[in-house]
Amino acid sequence: MEGSDKGRPIEHIQIKPYKREASYSYTLGAFPTYELILSKPELVYKVLMHSSYTDTDSLRTLCARYNIPLEMNDKLIGRLSDKNNCYVAGIFEKYSCELAKDSPHIVLVNPSNMGNLGTILRTIVGFGIYDIAIILPGADIFNPKSVRASMGALFKLNFQLFNSYDEYRKLYSKHDVFTFMINEEHTMNIKDCPKSKLFSLVFGNEARGLDDSFLNAGTSIMIPQTSDVDSLNLTIAVGIGVYEFTR
Repeated sequence: MEGSDKGRPIEHIQIKPYKREASYSYTLGAFPTYELILSKPELVYKVLMHSSYTDTDSLRTLCARYNIPLEMNDKLIGRLSDKNNCYVAGIFEKYSCELAKDSPHIVLVNPSNMGNLGTILRTIVGFGIYDIAIILPGADIFNPKSVRASMGALFKLNFQLFNSYDEYRKLYSKHDVFTFMINEEHTMNIKDCPKSKLFSLVFGNEARGLDDSFLNAGTSIMIPQTSDVDSLNLTIAVGIGVYEFTR
């Protein structure tokens, strides 16, 4: 992973509400901030604490262990968070990763919802998958909404951004591809498909899913459902797919 040296000063940053083009982002909430510090302490610029936060001793001890500045600043936390119950925030430098070539991958094609993306990160880590590819354009993995929904799982996995699915496959061609489709005519039931150990599970956009061009990308599979709904929520589909391939 690429990032700055530990102890990089924060004085050159003007702390403002999040923008995608910024070089830093935030963890909003105590739990994701603790996960950030424990997983990526070298990337933390500063931790903010609200005067109403009660577990101050634990937070002070943890920040001191990694030489991370801790500041009580109610006003700044209020500016950064749109929630009234946010009492801790971490400011960290964005970073980049590469996927492991010998581990299973999740591939999201143009995911659009930040909350869904964060929940997917949390779900796949819960099932022991630690590599995710995002085909752009797509939701911002560093948006505080994504970070918060991941509950710190973001800092435990590898992610990599690609401009196209073909770009992803050129780098990771040895994985067996399984595309999750709504098209029932040319797909296999997930319960019946052979499952390999080195796989890429490919999921489409929340609104459109994968188009029919992905029928030729690998083994196309579907999750059986009733005719009373048009499709499953993306986060639910990923959860079911990962469970079936890891159990």
